[in-house]
Amino acid sequence: MEEKFGQSHLFMTVFLHCFASRMVAPVITDVTMAAVCPGQDECSFAVYLTGAQHAIIGLGSVVVMPVIGKLSDTYGRKFMLTLPLTLSIFPLAILAYKRTRYYLYAYYMLKTVIAMATEGSVLLLALAYVADNVEESRRASVFAIMSGFSSASFVLGNLSARFLSTSATFQVAAGMSVIGLVYMRLFLPESMSRNVSENDCLLEKSPSKKWKLFMTVDSLHEAICLLRISPTLSKAAVIAFFSTMADVGLYSSLMYYLKARFHFNKDQFSDLMIISGIAESMSQLIVMPILTPLLGERKMISLGLFSSCACMVVYSIAWSPWVPYVAATISIFSIFTYPCLRSIASIQTGPSEQGKAQGCISSICSLANIFSPLAFSPLTALFISNNAPFNFPGFSILCSSFLAVIAFAQSITIRLPPAENCCIISKNLV
Repeated sequence: MEEKFGQSHLFMTVFLHCFASRMVAPVITDVTMAAVCPGQDECSFAVYLTGAQHAIIGLGSVVVMPVIGKLSDTYGRKFMLTLPLTLSIFPLAILAYKRTRYYLYAYYMLKTVIAMATEGSVLLLALAYVADNVEESRRASVFAIMSGFSSASFVLGNLSARFLSTSATFQVAAGMSVIGLVYMRLFLPESMSRNVSENDCLLEKSPSKKWKLFMTVDSLHEAICLLRISPTLSKAAVIAFFSTMADVGLYSSLMYYLKARFHFNKDQFSDLMIISGIAESMSQLIVMPILTPLLGERKMISLGLFSSCACMVVYSIAWSPWVPYVAATISIFSIFTYPCLRSIASIQTGPSEQGKAQGCISSICSLANIFSPLAFSPLTALFISNNAPFNFPGFSILCSSFLAVIAFAQSITIRLPPAENCCIISKNLV
């Protein structure tokens, strides 16, 4: 009963946080374009600004995510959740007040600095919370349900943005961030004891290892050790890297591509995201809990990556404004990838190391967040401009699909070991 109590409040915390952060997604492109390139549908500077933000955030997250995960193993998930939920309020408050050029620059600067330490950490800590309380056989399904709540917030957030004014969108988002923080502090119980069990393994029982809790180098070293100890976790990290590279390449380019190609605005972006969010919610809340026990995590990952690739190809060759809406519906399967990867990561580590395992995968994803914008932002800016070497505005998105193909090929080769004591694996640590 306590498990269900904790999970329900965790799901609501994730919902409120994602609702606040994602309802601004269809608005921020128009706000950015209006502030830095008023009256234009093509703006290379806006593409580079967004790409630079993603790259810098990824650089900080690579270092910080393992530290956040490790601290949560020691001090608890609820304690560490307070940090990102609190800091996420401030950037939204800036644009809730005013959206002129200098306020936009202040938003990007503050958002970038804060997100270096907090981007993805809510998801990381929520996944570790679930792993603390759910047996291995059910984790993939519960991860999917939690992702379903995230997708549902994505739908409702975009639906709200569809009917709210731009200023009201940011005001509501800031208010919901405050509500999410207060709700978490009042209702979410702590998930785990801070004492390390004798049966906890992998890194906890490694020889002559003194923890230096606040040493970033230590946390990065532990992440590397986790990857070296477990071949399955290493393969999952490779899949996460290329899959994230592809997804970031798509979503950092898509809105600017659609604005240049079909003159989409806030309302069209909202409609597109609502369709995608509904498909993902249905997939995570209904389809995935049914299919995962039947097919297993490995096949679900492959199915999700194949769907992602198909979705990107359709976006890239869109010949009419209705085609992107069709592509969005294909995402009903593409969402399978990340919950299953996270489930595999949680099974490979001991009870006191769930934060480290999830932080390791998050760090790999953050590494992809560095390289993807550096590669795809210039490519997007070039091919939506009048100086493109050939007429293919969606070329950067097509290139993203090639990375999804690489991840798909890796997913076919992943082998899940039989249920085993992770401490046996830790004996290979030298």
